[in-house]
Amino acid sequence: MPLKHSCQLEEAMRIRPLGQPGDLGWVVQAHGELYAAEHKWDTSFEALVAKIVGDYAADHDDTKEAAWIAELDGERVGCVFCVRETDTTAKLRVLLVHPNARGHGAGNQLVDTCVKFAKSAGYQRIVLWTVDGLTSARKIYEAHGFELVEKTPQHSFGHDVIGQLWSRTL
Repeated sequence: MPLKHSCQLEEAMRIRPLGQPGDLGWVVQAHGELYAAEHKWDTSFEALVAKIVGDYAADHDDTKEAAWIAELDGERVGCVFCVRETDTTAKLRVLLVHPNARGHGAGNQLVDTCVKFAKSAGYQRIVLWTVDGLTSARKIYEAHGFELVEKTPQHSFGHDVIGQLWSRTL
């Protein structure tokens, strides 16, 4: 009887446009659950993400705004949005990579996709807002040419945090 060999198939990561049923809700739910579990943030963060997602879903210009989902073996594991801040500035929003997919390059692929889209849409600059302490995200932003331009102490999501504005020229 031949021996059965167990072999692990290489996991397939892909970035696809947001737009399948359930994508919008997944973005909100994943952010709410993940940031509560990892950072003890309250539901005000989930509400902020819901507003960002709702605004995008209700009214966005496909030529100037886009969003993507990262999938690992067909399961949603990440997301990012590129929205219009001004006529010349895009804004990267709601980057997330689920813990099950970290280390597979999803964050880098999502940010790269967003930056490339912003360039092709004619923006001159791209910005993002985050908080101090999200080390993995900061490394990804720095690797893609973003620079920290402003820090602001504030109380958000049930905690005292340092808000950060990052920017890069396109």
